[in-house]
Amino acid sequence: MSFWGIDLGGTKIEGVVLPAADSLQPLCRLRVPTDSHLGYDRVRGRVAELVEGLAAEAGHRPEVLGIGTPGVLDPRSRTLKNSNATCLNGRPLLDDLTADLGCRVEMANDANCFALAEARLGAGRGAGILFGVILGTGVGGGVVVDGRVLHGGQGIAGEWGHNVLDPGGDPCYCGRRGCVETVLSGPGLERFYEERSGTRRELPEIASRAEAGTDEVAVAAVERLAEGFGRAIASVVNILDPHVVVLGGGVSNVDALYGRGVESMARWVFNDRLDTRVLRNELGDSAGVFGAAMLGA
Repeated sequence: MSFWGIDLGGTKIEGVVLPAADSLQPLCRLRVPTDSHLGYDRVRGRVAELVEGLAAEAGHRPEVLGIGTPGVLDPRSRTLKNSNATCLNGRPLLDDLTADLGCRVEMANDANCFALAEARLGAGRGAGILFGVILGTGVGGGVVVDGRVLHGGQGIAGEWGHNVLDPGGDPCYCGRRGCVETVLSGPGLERFYEERSGTRRELPEIASRAEAGTDEVAVAAVERLAEGFGRAIASVVNILDPHVVVLGGGVSNVDALYGRGVESMARWVFNDRLDTRVLRNELGDSAGVFGAAMLGA
């Protein structure tokens, strides 16, 4: 039996066929544009096209397809919610794809897929409880306990990105203000820098300038990231007490998270020491689609 996974992103949809659930060498791997700006039916069609392409390369069709999505499936209404690809919200994506593809479909949030892959094959191998963090265009999280994804009663386990970190902060697409996502995401940090410097720079350059110590605003932006990360993730640790926190997404490449960010975290955790390990991901961009494939294992 092969293991099929799809990572449904805001700009691209990636698919993979693995010969075994613990394999890092896919039989085939393809990408297509999401085209979410063209609406829900277009996204459905794109997923079907991708599966057909994978089937042509693999020489067989899937028995089970795992799919990682932005947002989560509401267990009561069986529709997607909380997706920043807003054309998917309120839509019965799981049922529609099951009908479109003619196979069983297992669905989880993309951060859950990231966490699952890192728990089984990546930086968190052997951890009893792992919290996987996505710090990128958005901020998300996924929980894996003893190798299994924890979805929660409402399907929102791990959604720390929409806890409020700064009540007077910037508006978030979810309707609140000052969510963790507005402070710690790549766009949030770039916006902070531009508002204070008058110059638009992308996050890697901001981080480089902060490290060099030549740009006071860049230093302030990275300090804001480190301190905000520590306060926000400490709340997760106080409730979940994971053995490992694995960071992914573009913002996870900022070195300060693993130094000053962890120091900030230690100040806010309700314990006299910090035993929780904060690690860089090992699987990179592959984690989401590989984790999706593992949903069928």
